[in-house]
Amino acid sequence: MRRWIALLLLSLLPMLAHAAQVQASLDRNQVQLGDTVTLNLRVEGGGLAQAPDLSALAGDFDVLGQSSSTSVSIINGRRSMQFTVGIALRPKRVGQLAIPALDFAGARTQPLTLTVTPPNPAAAANSGKDVFLEASAQPTRVRVGQQLLFTVRLYFAGSLSSGSLEDPQLPGIDARRLGDDLDYDVVRSGRGYHVIERRYALIPQHAGTIELPSLRFQGELIDPTDPDSFFAMGTPTTAASPQIPIDVQPVPSQWGSSTWLPARALSLTLEGLPADGKLRVGQPLDLAMTVQATGLPYEALPVLSLPDLKNATVYPDKPVTSTRNDGQWLLGRRQQNFAVVPGQAGTLTIPAITLKWWNVQSGQVEEARVPAHTLTVLPAAGGPQTPASPASVPARAAPALPASAATPASPAHAPAWRVIVLLAVALLLVGGALATWWVWRRRRSPGSNAPAPAASSHRALRLAFLAAARGSDPAAQAHALLAWARAERPGVASLGALAEALDSASQRAAIEQLQRRRFAATASDPAPDLAAAFGQGFRWRAAASGGEPPLPPLYPFKLR
Repeated sequence: MRRWIALLLLSLLPMLAHAAQVQASLDRNQVQLGDTVTLNLRVEGGGLAQAPDLSALAGDFDVLGQSSSTSVSIINGRRSMQFTVGIALRPKRVGQLAIPALDFAGARTQPLTLTVTPPNPAAAANSGKDVFLEASAQPTRVRVGQQLLFTVRLYFAGSLSSGSLEDPQLPGIDARRLGDDLDYDVVRSGRGYHVIERRYALIPQHAGTIELPSLRFQGELIDPTDPDSFFAMGTPTTAASPQIPIDVQPVPSQWGSSTWLPARALSLTLEGLPADGKLRVGQPLDLAMTVQATGLPYEALPVLSLPDLKNATVYPDKPVTSTRNDGQWLLGRRQQNFAVVPGQAGTLTIPAITLKWWNVQSGQVEEARVPAHTLTVLPAAGGPQTPASPASVPARAAPALPASAATPASPAHAPAWRVIVLLAVALLLVGGALATWWVWRRRRSPGSNAPAPAASSHRALRLAFLAAARGSDPAAQAHALLAWARAERPGVASLGALAEALDSASQRAAIEQLQRRRFAATASDPAPDLAAAFGQGFRWRAAASGGEPPLPPLYPFKLR
């Protein structure tokens, strides 16, 4: 039996390694000679893993130590685990140092590059201080609306018992904190310091020369050689960062009237087109247009729209927006879904869509473009086509087990333990194969960054309603409308409750007309235009505001 279990585990190891998603990253992309940098190796879905062979790093780095951590998160009922190995490195020379691809958790990481600069001569003036602040801005010459990276570093020798570092208060500048504080150790003029680094995204709103003001730190420093430090009686200490001038240039005079988009990178995509280029009259086509920009928040991105389409009706959905960051630059994203319902057989042409933007790295105008597409619209097959809602789609059956495994032989021919092992092997292999197929499909799919399955379900219910709205069955229309509403507000029990929760008079009137057609229809009662009333989504009543926001933390950075 032990041999069977060993063979089972060995057979599953390749699949478990394949299912793991491995990523390598540096906590900083640029350091000074003498600083330390942390190489983080993360594996998701693969469980624990040993640190890789680091001999390839010995030529350019000193390996100072390793640490590991495990985190488990549950989002929308889905459990995920992340295992991280942190490796502290100290560069040996100045230049562009390459961190090669490493074998980790059955996969291979991507190579990385670290920029190592000579020690800052200005730092020599601070080398004898116990606590000091440094600040830098990148770049120092920008356009209006362009993000710059503002970095503040607090250096201290010893330990801090308390302290506070103020955030920049800059009129006319949109300031946002980028991620959590970083903490690491460096050596300045032969003396060791602990560093807390904080990053901000600054976006100037007006042209001209601005001065990034000095930031101040106040705290108490503990001297480990002082006997009073046992009672945490620290010495009050202060530090201030230098001021930094920034040259903010105006929008180029030849730009024109289009939305000003100064970005480091920008993309425009359109997804959801049928692979065979065909659809039918009355069949809703769900298109997703997405614009993503590096160096811009989503608020700066334009509202997305489709041009007028001949012989088709377009129903825009509510936009999905987000702004995240990669530790240095804002990553703005705006997605707009459209339900396109063709009304006539023939051809449907979606014209080319363009978006002009300013590349801040090259200083040139560029254009993001979605090419034109022509689709073939076939006649409706026996009337309006109503796509099945997710609840009505039967679940995909699991692969059937072999007869020998599903129906064990009698005890006279097969011992009980062997039957149990065979069943366990079959079930685990099927489960591992399904998990591997799911991960492979996500990696291969061009829409791997698409919304979660819940969002896809919501869109499918919306499309089902729009298809029902084009028909003449009030019961089907009421069912589809209520199912769609429950995807956003699960507590909605009936159409009456839905009407009470809506803020739009036209939507409430459409529900009232639909109810009359269902239960007390007469020849004179007009059919409600449900697609027009709900085509752009539900307009809910504003929810009651919650309590006051929580107070900021007493110490806005990590102390140690």
